[in-house]
Parts: sequence; C-alpha cells; structure tokens
Amino acid sequence: MQQNKYDDPEFFLQYSRMPRSTQGLNAAGEWSVLRKMLPPLEGKTVLDLGCGFGWHCRYAREQGAAQVTGIDISEKMLEQARQATSDEAITYRRLAIEDIDYPAGSFDVVLSSLALHYVAPYADVCRKVFSCLQPGGSFVLSTEHPIFTALPQQDWYTDAAGKRLHWPVDRYQDQGLRHTTFLGHTVAKYHRTLEALLNGLLEAGFQLQSVAEPQPTAEILAAYPEMQDETRRPIFLLVAALKPF
Repeated sequence: MQQNKYDDPEFFLQYSRMPRSTQGLNAAGEWSVLRKMLPPLEGKTVLDLGCGFGWHCRYAREQGAAQVTGIDISEKMLEQARQATSDEAITYRRLAIEDIDYPAGSFDVVLSSLALHYVAPYADVCRKVFSCLQPGGSFVLSTEHPIFTALPQQDWYTDAAGKRLHWPVDRYQDQGLRHTTFLGHTVAKYHRTLEALLNGLLEAGFQLQSVAEPQPTAEILAAYPEMQDETRRPIFLLVAALKPF
C-alpha cells in the first residue's frame, strides 16, 4: 500500500507546524548523530528517499555534493521543497520510495530520513538501493525504532493521574502493518524487528558500518524540555551501510 498522508491538507498543516518542519535539521533530535554517519559529500551524487521539505538535499549541496535528487510521494512536500530551493543542482521528483528504478551505479550516496517505516517492501527497497549505488557507495537511513513501532498505540503507559510510568513493548515479533495515531490522524506504518531491518541490508549485499539509537542532545533538551522523556526509550534507529567494491 502506497500511503500519501502528507497530501491531506489538515495533516500537512499539522506537520508543517512541527519544529523540524519550521526550523529544519537542527530541530531534529537525531540529526547530530545522523550527520556524523554520512560520508564526505563533496563531489558526490546523492539520492534522498522521502525528501520531504528538502532539508537534507540542501544540506548535501552545502557540503559540496555535485548533484542531488530528492523524491517524495507527496506533492505538498515537494512544493514546499521547491519553494525553499534555488539550486539547479537539486532535482525534486514525485515518486514513491518503493517505485525507484534508477540505473545501476547512478548514485554515490543514498539517504533516507524517517520514511522507510511507511514502506511495505523494505527488503525490495534495500535491493534497489544497492543496485543504484556505485561500488563503495553509502546508504544511510533513519527509521522509527522497533521498540517504538511494536504497538500501534505508540504511547506511554500511565497511572491514573497521567504520569508516564513506562513504554510498553508487545507483539514485537508480529511484524507488519500498524494503524497508528500521529498528529491526531490515523497513519499506516510498518513494524519490523531489529533483525529484519539489519538483515534486509545484509541480504541485499551491504556491509554494516555503524548503528545508532540516538537520544536528544543537551542542546535540544534545553530548547525543547518537553522532549525529556525521549531519553527513556529509543524512538529512532539509524544505520550506515556500505556497498562493497
């Protein structure tokens, strides 16, 4: 199922008000870690899967990337990205992640930020990314952590007074579709175990370079104290993988 929730006007309005939408990468709690996992980008061709507002595309160009392509299924996201971009070396294309079909060796780096949990054929996407990368190319991704996606409620267990007691984990081995609530709307996501996420890369032929389960930095917590509970359980999983020579 190809979901395009971000073209829902009400949902898009709510998303547009999030700090990471209005203030960019520095308001994203995982960015300081993800940035360090990226290879040097100078002179590279880069593909951004699920590019959203184009923040990562513009960052890649700031780091000297020669050509950047951002794809997204949402026309509203791409419209925002184009409005914020005045750079002929960045191309935005409306395309679902699972439909990519670039020729072998088209890119040096493929990046995907918080988009793959919306995609059903994860293993197929890993194989397609492997194919479209040059030998020695990098695939760096972030996705919602399996501890976060296991239950569709994606919420804390609280006492009668509403105090957050713990984060429940159940149905972890039951992989597949979850209907969750995000920004007050029902959103379809896909839960995968850590095993499935990593093996999808390994079976496609990648070599794992690093894995991270980041928490908000002290700077982020100072700016957004409401994120303090994000230190109590992982919400994101980040992986850097390499296509061997």
